This record gives sequence, C-alpha cells and structure tokens, in this order.
Amino acid sequence: MSEQNTFVASDETVGRNRKPNRKEPKQISFRVSESEYLKLRQSAETLNMSVPAFVKKKAQGSRLVAPKFDKETRQSIARDLSKLGANANQIAKYCNKHQHEAPNYEALERNISELRERLDEIWNMIQK
Repeated sequence: MSEQNTFVASDETVGRNRKPNRKEPKQISFRVSESEYLKLRQSAETLNMSVPAFVKKKAQGSRLVAPKFDKETRQSIARDLSKLGANANQIAKYCNKHQHEAPNYEALERNISELRERLDEIWNMIQK
C-alpha cells in the first residue's frame, strides 16, 4: 500500500461531513428590481435591520414600526441615561457611607434635583 492512500482521505469521504448546521433549513429566494431593492433597503435601515431580516418579518406578517428617533439620537439618549445612572449610584453610595453621621443635605438635595430635572428633560423629549 502506498503512503498516499493511507494518509489522504478520498474525495468520497470529504463531502459526507459537510452538512451546514442551520436552525432554519429551508431557503426562499426571489429577485427584485433595483428600485424595489433600494426601497427595501431604506425601509430596513430605518428599522435598523438587514434587508433579509426585514423581508422575512414582512413575509411573516409582522407589523414593523419605525423608531421614533434616529440612531445618533437614540445613542445620545442612552449615553445620557447611563451618566444619570452613574450619578444616582454616586448619590446612593454617599448616602450609604454617611448614614450614621450628618450628611450634607443641601448638596444632596441639589444633586437629586439636578438628576430629576435632567431625567424630566429626557422623558419629555421621548414623549413628544
């Protein structure tokens, strides 16, 4: 027996183990015009989805609602809320640290008021 036959797999065995592992094994494909594709892509981008995901959801009869804010605005709101959360945690840490002594109530009240005002601003912006 030659070494080549012993150590190299035959073409027959290579193809047997190449089944893709997919949770959705069926595929549907169709063609659209350039203008139809652009419209689908624009709708998908508005919803922050890929075109295939958007088309699949529409085909399944899902009601897709466009987000109220663009991506940059949503990210800005998320950053602001994160900062406010950090401020609230700092206030809580201060209160826990000074619970057995007299804390600075004026500064504490001012910080809580500023936190509430900023949260109210964000809430009003979201409600419009």
